[in-house]
Amino acid sequence: MIDVGLFDRLRRKRGGKQRPGTLRGASDADTSHLDAWASQRRGVEAYVEPRTNVTETTVVLVAHDGEWTRRRIGSLGQAQDFGGKRSIPVYEVARTGYPQRMRDYTQRQKILERRRREAERDA
Repeated sequence: MIDVGLFDRLRRKRGGKQRPGTLRGASDADTSHLDAWASQRRGVEAYVEPRTNVTETTVVLVAHDGEWTRRRIGSLGQAQDFGGKRSIPVYEVARTGYPQRMRDYTQRQKILERRRREAERDA
């Protein structure tokens, strides 16, 4: 490839990395993470987040206690296939919203982190 413009070299894909501003699709590593995460928890449900201008379609797995993880997934159909193979119910966030237990878990984690920082500061 011949670099003719001032910014051509910056626009090219280098070292296997994507160009800035392009969306990264779901990978096998994403699916492996979701699979391992779901197998280590109980009461897991999947919430599919639609594709946006800055993020591909993602799925949020939420456990019985509200603990959660988010990864890219190819599409709603792929999320449904993922859930079906693992007996995990799949919901569309745009229709159902997130479960309250997920918000409660996140809030508890913030409180615990604040207490940990305060304890370190006071020690």
